[in-house]
Amino acid sequence: MIKTHKVALNPNRDQIAWFYQQCGYAKFVYNSAVSDFKTELSANNFLSMYDLNTRFNEKKKAFDWTQAQDQRAAMYAIHHLGAAIDNWRKKRAKFPRLKKRGCKHSYTTDEQAVRVEGKRIKLPKIGWIKTYEKLRFRGKIVSVTISRTAHRWFASVSVEVQPPIHRCPASPECVDWFASKTEVGTPHQIERSIYPTIGIDVGISTLATLSDGRKYENPKALKPYEKKLKREQRKLSRKVFLSQNWYKQKRKVERLHYRIACIRKDAHHKTTTDILIGVNSIGIETLQVTNLLKNRKLAKALSDAALGGFLEKLKTKAKALGIPFVQVDRFFASSKTCSACGYKKDDLTLSDRQYHCNACGTSIDRDVNAAINLRTLAAGYAES
Repeated sequence: MIKTHKVALNPNRDQIAWFYQQCGYAKFVYNSAVSDFKTELSANNFLSMYDLNTRFNEKKKAFDWTQAQDQRAAMYAIHHLGAAIDNWRKKRAKFPRLKKRGCKHSYTTDEQAVRVEGKRIKLPKIGWIKTYEKLRFRGKIVSVTISRTAHRWFASVSVEVQPPIHRCPASPECVDWFASKTEVGTPHQIERSIYPTIGIDVGISTLATLSDGRKYENPKALKPYEKKLKREQRKLSRKVFLSQNWYKQKRKVERLHYRIACIRKDAHHKTTTDILIGVNSIGIETLQVTNLLKNRKLAKALSDAALGGFLEKLKTKAKALGIPFVQVDRFFASSKTCSACGYKKDDLTLSDRQYHCNACGTSIDRDVNAAINLRTLAAGYAES
């Protein structure tokens, strides 16, 4: 089982310059391999990933500056192109395109010459680099990807670990594990049937509403920075494209986007962690986020809430802890169905925040009613 921990780096100026150099080298290799593949494809000659790698190894002898680079960055760049070609052949993606200058900076290296000790990591040809935190997982390092997001550099360390034994999230050790996000002593397994089944209804104003009445508010990370972001983007549009001032202003816009994304991600992780403490099983709804974004009046609020990312984090953590989750049918009317008698109210509008049943007279919060219906389905599925 392979797990990845994305660690923030604290490099100096020379190390940052080395990162940019390796990212540029990986981009150069990728574009060179794409050009070779296109040329041979036009002549009805298909080149495999290994053929592209062999051809570039011969081509790089003409460039003396390539000898000082990390050759693993070139190897993984061609591997990534091979994966892109496979996706294109299986019609899962479009034909791979050339990478432009100024796009995402990243390169990958393997486990050779990579060591992690405390709050530092050793990379090939550059040596030790300080990190802001320790590596979370223990095991054999498979690969390391160095990437830049705004003004920060990160190392995504993939580690081969043993599959975890499902543990009870309500026990003291697991509560500490949730809080610190680190592996604790010996995993244990406790009967989970004593804990309740919950239903979770997600929304815009309230990020998650549970069937027991608990509500988690949406942080609305974009709203406090919307005016400032608009102002900085307007400044960026007035700069000469690809000039030095344009790049400086672009960094400011990137830092704003990065801060907004961090606030949103932090709220998602804290909410999902708190939900999964002391839970037997989960009932969640199936959302087609791309279809929801077609509503221009709700598109900005839906994008800010990032409901798809929230549900994905919830499912990933539940799967790691062995908590079963049930996704109800896409067209199940959880909000329009009465949780007490099962009556379906077809005239319920989005502005009606309180559910009043015309059959039994039940009056309940709209989101709580939907969460109870999801819990009922999850409980029935578990029993069957």
